[in-house]
Amino acid sequence: MNLHRFRSGQVLSSNLGRTIQSVRKAVLDGRKLIRALKTEGYQDISVLGMSLGSWVAGLIAAHDPAVRRAALLLSAGSLADMVWTGRATRHIRASFEADVGLADLRRAWAPLNLENYADKLARTDLDPHFVFATRDTVVIPELSRQLIAKLKTAGAAPGILELNCGHYSLSLPPYVIRAGLSVSRLLSRSE
Repeated sequence: MNLHRFRSGQVLSSNLGRTIQSVRKAVLDGRKLIRALKTEGYQDISVLGMSLGSWVAGLIAAHDPAVRRAALLLSAGSLADMVWTGRATRHIRASFEADVGLADLRRAWAPLNLENYADKLARTDLDPHFVFATRDTVVIPELSRQLIAKLKTAGAAPGILELNCGHYSLSLPPYVIRAGLSVSRLLSRSE
């Protein structure tokens, strides 16, 4: 069993309400963890997420002012558009496509769309960093570029690393090394 698909399948599904509830729970759990870290005296808080986890990390960063740095790998703004265009989510689209169109899905999942929080992600005390794959067929690069453009319009100057690989090949050398080094540089910056 592919553990990655198993876990993401529990969060992202054709049940639109359950997807919102699952992502919301993940964001709330992340924010609880941040509060616990702050209680223990940690002040320099960063979040990191990859693929679906990057939406969760992005939402945490947008809603929690304690987050100072956010590394979002293989992310985009609209989860609805990612499901609609991505190869790995064809089964989700196929399960409701006859009844729910892309415009409906965008409305339903608007709370999960990182573009809707561009102003919060562009705040001056947050350092966002994106890694995306130019040959990604899961989170197509155009969706990532749209999010980055929205953030720039909102005043952010995000770090960006584009790698000439696919979604899953990001985990292979040399791509994983370059991605790791760029995230390490972000996380090692002091306040």
